[in-house]
Amino acid sequence: MNTGIVTNNLLFFLVGAWPAGPLGGLALTVLLGAGAGLLASALGLAWGIALAQCRGWLHLALHASSELLRAIPVLLLMFWCYFLLPIVFKVDIPGVLTVLLALALVSGAYLAHAVAAGIAAVPSGQREAALACGLTPRQALRFVLLPQALRTVWPSFVNQCVTLLKDTSLAYIVGVAEFTFVANQVNNREQVYPLEVFSFVALVYLLLCSGVQWLGKRLLAGRHAPKSG
Repeated sequence: MNTGIVTNNLLFFLVGAWPAGPLGGLALTVLLGAGAGLLASALGLAWGIALAQCRGWLHLALHASSELLRAIPVLLLMFWCYFLLPIVFKVDIPGVLTVLLALALVSGAYLAHAVAAGIAAVPSGQREAALACGLTPRQALRFVLLPQALRTVWPSFVNQCVTLLKDTSLAYIVGVAEFTFVANQVNNREQVYPLEVFSFVALVYLLLCSGVQWLGKRLLAGRHAPKSG
């Protein structure tokens, strides 16, 4: 195996054409994953709370929209965002933003159901006890129900972040030069080392996803650690 193909192109793998061109490669993949993960977490949390609390037509609309997003392939949603958003808003939207939006919408829809299920899983007596202690319904949700629900659904958040990180590789379809895109450019240029190139790509994704899982476990352990004093 010729590892020189990786070392000779390592800077290109890491940052793409930057600084002579736009940032790409592994750096862009990490930024896409982190940005979309934060957006999806915020969206999923708000959406899940709304699903758990709302009733009637609003609940049906929230549920139907989340089901629609979960049913649409991520690749198709990227196409829709990339081609339709400029038409709707009459502005040129960068491919990176359309990828962020598509990933955040899909992941947010999945997380919304996880949050709603986590809130529903908290025993009803917890809410009743909180109200009996003088808390308002909003305070009961914030201080009693939501902390318990989030501990339950935390693994779902971590798992969705791992999935989202891998899905950033689909951004190549709209010309975003993330890690897989630049790896394919290296492979097309060299032509005779696909095993080395894509083995390196697989190893990097393995390390990235393992790092996300490790961080998720550390954060959960930190929240459960006893406080001194």
